[in-house]
Order: sequence, then structure tokens, then C-alpha cells
Amino acid sequence: MSNDGQPAHDPLIDETQEEQRRSAAARLFDIRRVIGGLFVAYGIIVTLIGIFDSRAEIDKAEGVRINLWAGLAMLVFGLLMLLWQWLRPADPPTPNEHQPGA
Repeated sequence: MSNDGQPAHDPLIDETQEEQRRSAAARLFDIRRVIGGLFVAYGIIVTLIGIFDSRAEIDKAEGVRINLWAGLAMLVFGLLMLLWQWLRPADPPTPNEHQPGA
């Protein structure tokens, strides 16, 4: 048995590492994270604009602080999307055993 200075090749360890990579990629590209992050960012911006609305802008909307309410609604929706993604993470895709070259 020769040792070429290379670590032993263990298929179980390689399979576990591949599973972890697929799982991380599935979580990273989960559309709920993207949508939730965008809605949270825009919700914060629109809420801040709504807090500092002038009297003329409020009067133009017939007395409703529409930017404040729209911003809060966007913020809540974005947080719900992120909560959903956190509570029910995406399952990693299963490897296809019948791929050519695999």
C-alpha cells in the first residue's frame, strides 16, 4: 500500500460534502429570501417616507398617510416571507443518478 501524500478518498465524506453544498445552494437561491429581502428594504424606505410626509402630501391623499400604511404592509409581507423561509427551509435537490457522464 503506497501513500502518495494524498488523503484517503472516502466516498461517504464526499457525498456528505456534496449534500451540504446542494443544501446551501438551495437556501441561498430560495425565491422567498429574495422577495422577502426586497420587500423589507422597500418597506423600510417607504415607511420612513410616510413618517416624514408633509401636510400637503397627506392632504393630497385625502388625509390618509398612504406611504406609511403601504410601507408597513410591505414590511410585514417581507418579514412573513423571511419567516416562512426560516421555518420551512428549501430541501436540497436530489442528485439525478441517470445523468450522462455521472
